[in-house]
Amino acid sequence: MVGATALWHKTLDYVNTKEFQNYLTSTHFWGPVANWGLPLATFQDMKASPDIISGRMTTALIFYSMAFMRFAYRVQPRNYLLMACHFTNVVAQSMQAGRYLNYHYGRGNAEAHSPLLSNHK
Repeated sequence: MVGATALWHKTLDYVNTKEFQNYLTSTHFWGPVANWGLPLATFQDMKASPDIISGRMTTALIFYSMAFMRFAYRVQPRNYLLMACHFTNVVAQSMQAGRYLNYHYGRGNAEAHSPLLSNHK
């Protein structure tokens, strides 16, 4: 309990520094915050039907986020918040890509690919 209290006080001391306040008003903070809309929207879309997923857009977003993960790591100072955002987006988009592939090329949409099943509606 003493360690948690000490950590809490250390965190409060850091939050009150000029350095932290400058960080909160910089694009180094607000850029990644705005980018979190991408993975959050993707996770929300996982409730929707996979027939609306665009394979090309999903692929483009995977490569886009991979490029920006590298950028976030290479920029000085490193932007770990941006890197975490794009890592999360790669994971989310990869899950959507799996849903897309399963629906279009797997067993997810057997009726659309089977002439025997689609004739008996």
